[in-house]
Amino acid sequence: MKLSVIIPFYNEDRTLNTLIEKVISTNLVYEIICVDDGSTDRSYEIISEWKTRHPELLKIIRLEKNYGKGFAIRMALEKVTGDIVLIQDADLEYDPSQYSKLIAPFENENVNVVYGSRNLLKNPRSANSFYWGGVFLSKITNLLYGSSISDESTGFKLFRSELIRELDLECVRFEFCPEVTAKILNRKIKIYETPITYTPRSISEGKKINWRDGVTAIWTLVKYKFKD
Repeated sequence: MKLSVIIPFYNEDRTLNTLIEKVISTNLVYEIICVDDGSTDRSYEIISEWKTRHPELLKIIRLEKNYGKGFAIRMALEKVTGDIVLIQDADLEYDPSQYSKLIAPFENENVNVVYGSRNLLKNPRSANSFYWGGVFLSKITNLLYGSSISDESTGFKLFRSELIRELDLECVRFEFCPEVTAKILNRKIKIYETPITYTPRSISEGKKINWRDGVTAIWTLVKYKFKD
């Protein structure tokens, strides 16, 4: 299986070097598609240096302004050539050393989607509001779609490439997570979960998601449940 890793980022010059080094060191990656979502810091310079050192491995998309995570992922999907797509945030909350256990379920040809669940292990919390908000979103998802997932909003999501490209995603910001989850479950496709470790960062450390994104996530889950 060829693993394609999509890394959308916006102003992550403090973590990008460490992240790319960790991703490459897994020795599991076929290609890394990096999307600079309009960064104004040194992020693009840093990723360009890695591209020079690993031209066969890295692809770079540079957006002229900050659109949002969902839009960046959609642009990256147009460049994917691997069999499995993994979404990797650039902030080091999710450790690439866990790739091997995340891709292992795909050895079963009936597995099409895997989520890395933070809630199947005891992990630290950046704030109780983020934690309970995530739990609430998972419960709403399960109520609406008859699923039984424990971590709808996890940043570690993996898909067979042909499947995620078929979903006709419309997301721009953080509604990527609820939209892709809703469209997968609407197709009656099972989401497999693998327990992962998680190292959250706080808003003061650069965490970008907020309560408004939580409200948007709820609306997105409801919208795609009843959308024709």
